[in-house]
Amino acid sequence: MFNQALSQPEVTQQTLSVLRKLDNLNWGLVVMLAFVLYVYFTSIEQKKYNQLAAGLALYAVHWFVEIVNALIQHFSGHALWTASGGTAFVILVGVGIEISFMFSVAGLIMSKLLPEDKNMKILGINNRIVFAVINALLISLIEVPLAASPIFQWVYPWWGMLTVWIFVYIPFFVAAFLCHDAKPKNRRIFIGGLFGLDIVMLIVFIALGWI
Repeated sequence: MFNQALSQPEVTQQTLSVLRKLDNLNWGLVVMLAFVLYVYFTSIEQKKYNQLAAGLALYAVHWFVEIVNALIQHFSGHALWTASGGTAFVILVGVGIEISFMFSVAGLIMSKLLPEDKNMKILGINNRIVFAVINALLISLIEVPLAASPIFQWVYPWWGMLTVWIFVYIPFFVAAFLCHDAKPKNRRIFIGGLFGLDIVMLIVFIALGWI
């Protein structure tokens, strides 16, 4: 399953053929959007700005990683992963809109599990690091059956659960939990700066036809 796209390049072409096409849009996306808004507005209502920061930080990193994956596809011919089916809207080669909605709330939701004491240690390790590593592992394990299905592929034989865990999901949750505890000014700099970079990259690289 790991080298499916290498042995069958049509998998990548199939994904690119529906890239940002509106043919499969459905009303389920409205429900998902309502869920995302509810999660964020609830935290705003409760003035849980640290949770908001965690959610937005992870989402900003998510977009940066997806843009990099799309650039890898452009310059090498294959992305590290592809969202080849089962989605109502393929945003970039490796991400459908449902996955993106999920990551938009993942950091916020998981931050609710963090101990109040940011300095508390678990087995001698700071609890934020422990929670980041464990949450990343759980998401990586969820991706295993997805990669065995027709709707999602890990392209290269060396790219799998371990590399996803280390190079994608650990950075996701480390960014989320560090922003959760950061001073407001530092949160704004990180989240605003990374989202700004994401937006510029999307505008430029889509205009160039690279992603």
